[in-house]
Parts: sequence; C-alpha cells; structure tokens
Amino acid sequence: MSTATERSFVHRFEPATVPDRKPLVLLHGTGGDENDLIDLGRVVAPGAALLAPRGRVLENGMPRFFRRLAGGVFDEEDVKRRAGELADFLAAACGHYGLEKPVALGFSNGANIAAATLLLRPEAFAAAILLRPMVPLRDPPATDLGGVRILALSGAMDPIVPQENAARLADALKACGAEVEHIVLPAGHNLAQADLTLARQWTARL
Repeated sequence: MSTATERSFVHRFEPATVPDRKPLVLLHGTGGDENDLIDLGRVVAPGAALLAPRGRVLENGMPRFFRRLAGGVFDEEDVKRRAGELADFLAAACGHYGLEKPVALGFSNGANIAAATLLLRPEAFAAAILLRPMVPLRDPPATDLGGVRILALSGAMDPIVPQENAARLADALKACGAEVEHIVLPAGHNLAQADLTLARQWTARL
C-alpha cells in the first residue's frame, strides 16, 4: 500500500496480488478521499492493482474532482481542465507504477469525472464502471471510443440523478462507439449489493 502526493494528486496505491488483472482507478464521490473505494475495488476486482486519487477541488471542505455552480450544475470549463489533469496524472502514475491502461471505477462525482475524461481524453481508460453517473458536458466533443466497454449503473429512485440524464449519458457514449451496458437498479443514489455483484461479474469478463 502506498499513499503519496507523487505526480500532483494525493493518492493511494495498492499493487496487484493476482497477475493479469486489469488495474482499477478508484474515483470517489463528493466528500470522499483516496481511501473511500478501496474496499469496493477489492470486491469488484480481487487481486487487481488499485490506484485511488483524491479530488483536488474543495466544496465546503469536501473533496471533489471538479467545481459545480449548484446541485447538478457543473462548471464545464473546470470539468474540462480537471479531466485533463486527471488524464495526465494517470499517464504518469501508470508509468511510475508499471501499470497497463486502467479501468475506471467511479461513484457519483467520481463517475462524472470518469465520463468526462472518457469523452475528452479517451486514451486514459481501457474501460469504465460508472456508478450513479450523470451528463458532465452539455455538448460533448466527437470522440472515438470504439472498443471501449462501459458499465453504467443507475438508481431508479435516485433523487440526485434523473433517469433521463443517465440515459442521455449512455446514449452519448454509445454515439462515440463505446460498448455501453446501462442498467437501472431498484435503488437510490447510494450503492446497493446489486451494484457490487454486477460490477464484479462485469469486470471478470474484461
């Protein structure tokens, strides 16, 4: 296990204990940190290397990956800048730790920065698991995501992310050529056991 400020993000790294498992990049939700999703990563991809950066934006003292102007209203210029910073960090960190191109596993704000990074810097991730994501950019660029597999898990009773918004994100990623599996679960914004089960099953097929 390693916790460090190396290469611009405070982060935690756990090396792989099982060969040939794709590494996971764990991207926390608002108010989380580099430790929040470690246990989730261990469940979803047992034995995989785990790289967990802490968001560099503070909102009322709570770490996030980009600024928002209000609930559900994002500062899109900041989204673009922060997605670029994350992609640069991942390239450097993967080189430093000897990792292949990773799989994103993001929850809420972490899922949104993962989606934005896929759309803006598609080279950053080999695949992605987006838990409770929403559209990060109103007018996303034309991006080639051909061959990139994405699992998006939404909650039917999510008070934060409207189903229409999550469906629109899935459609935007599909339009870029990604292979998207979007599942709406009987859940709210918080994660349920079904999220863990589906994410683990999906990751095992990568």
